[in-house]
Amino acid sequence: MKDETTIKAIALYLPQYHPINENDEWWGKGFTEWTNVGKAKPLFKGHDQPKVPGDLGYYDLRVPEVRLEQARMAKEHGIDGFCYYHYWFGHGRQLLERPFNEVLQSGSPDFPFMLCWANESWHSKFWKMEGSFISKEMLMEQTYGDSKEYEDHFYALLEAFKDKRYIKIDNKPAFMIYKPLDFPEVANFIKKWQELAVQNGLDGIYFIGQYRSPEKFREQILNKGFDAVNPVHILEFLYHRNFFERKIIKKIRKWRHTPIIVKYKEAMKYFNIEEDNYPDVFPTIIPNWDHTPRSQKDGIVIDQSTPQLFKEHVEQVFSQLAHKKGHKICFIKSWNEWGEGNYMEPDLKYGKAYLSAFKEIKNRY
Repeated sequence: MKDETTIKAIALYLPQYHPINENDEWWGKGFTEWTNVGKAKPLFKGHDQPKVPGDLGYYDLRVPEVRLEQARMAKEHGIDGFCYYHYWFGHGRQLLERPFNEVLQSGSPDFPFMLCWANESWHSKFWKMEGSFISKEMLMEQTYGDSKEYEDHFYALLEAFKDKRYIKIDNKPAFMIYKPLDFPEVANFIKKWQELAVQNGLDGIYFIGQYRSPEKFREQILNKGFDAVNPVHILEFLYHRNFFERKIIKKIRKWRHTPIIVKYKEAMKYFNIEEDNYPDVFPTIIPNWDHTPRSQKDGIVIDQSTPQLFKEHVEQVFSQLAHKKGHKICFIKSWNEWGEGNYMEPDLKYGKAYLSAFKEIKNRY
């Protein structure tokens, strides 16, 4: 992405829509993200659940035609690429790698991509079939290993980095790390990968550190060797409530056992903050959020999101980017996180209205 004058929007992409042996073993034959999505129920008056996919249906990402249609739809509506979640748990152990590997090996779809290492252990609380969770039983532990592990990881992705579709920033393949400060030796990891990149004919790797905490971790992440950060302020609204509001909400939730609920119109005020104006910050666009398909009454609901309100949010982000020096890049969270009620893909309620709203604003810039 050499042109710094044009705003680029990259959508995070979840590959959890095809069965794998591990999920079959843990949760039953055929488990995918759709299992949680399809069984979701309304938990309070006016709760918009379940979310039902529209044009693409309950798809299977092993089907090439699905991946082609996703890319076509994204491109048509102004999205500049997908950022695929990448799972590497150490010792070469990957999960959910098939969709991206098939995109890479087949050369199709011809649509820009990059990777985000989702460096997080998997626990049973996230995937309980009946929607509840009891304890954080470990399913797959995230480990990091040593310098040899870093090298194995790099070479496993080198073919992707050299693919003509791979998104580059400053002529370097862009690589995001989901929880950069959870990786104790991330500075050494970055140093090793930069050396390996140059040895293999690349100008280096452009590292982006993502974080969700309302704490201002920008400087800490950049000091580890990252080139930029991507803050995701989904929960920022919680930290703008005063002490008494928090106490009352906590009591009500304990009494009624309801999710945390906030209206999108209120939450969107805090999706983008002053820190997002820094040149090394790539802000986040958030269309919607409802974690209850996975966590039920322990989830968080950003309620009453509409395409019109979303359009206002996109306008705010693009206006901010238009006046920013350096790369004008943002991330959309997400393209297809249906289990978190966080998606741009068409559903039965709004169709392509979110995509159309995004396209309308992007065309102005």
